[in-house]
Amino acid sequence: MTFRIGTLARRTGTSPATIRYYEEIGLLPRPDRRESGQRAYGSDTAERLVFIRRCREFGFSIEQVRTFLALVQNEKRSCGEARDLATVHLASVRAKLDQLKKLERSLAELVRSCESSCIGGPTLDCCVVRDLATVAVS
Repeated sequence: MTFRIGTLARRTGTSPATIRYYEEIGLLPRPDRRESGQRAYGSDTAERLVFIRRCREFGFSIEQVRTFLALVQNEKRSCGEARDLATVHLASVRAKLDQLKKLERSLAELVRSCESSCIGGPTLDCCVVRDLATVAVS
């Protein structure tokens, strides 16, 4: 059974543009063509595309997805390699969360200081604008 690109997109929760992009960068193999010139995809491509989409939903980069695909295609590779890739990504996500928590605290403090001193005057007198224009000296 083969699918046209629109059907493949609907079945896998992607878009035709994404499918063409993944073909262009080599994550998906170039499909066979029907006599009409339309792309013809098999269920193996649908499975691969779902795998790629799920990797991207977890925030893995295109290069990390390539690595996962290489692992899947070589049955001699260890499951530990996939775990290691996920572990490195988890550490990166945790670091980003720490940065976002610091940013949240800073923004909350900025808003609190504005709420306590805002008089509703001109924007140039706004404490948020002043604080954002102030160079922090460490």
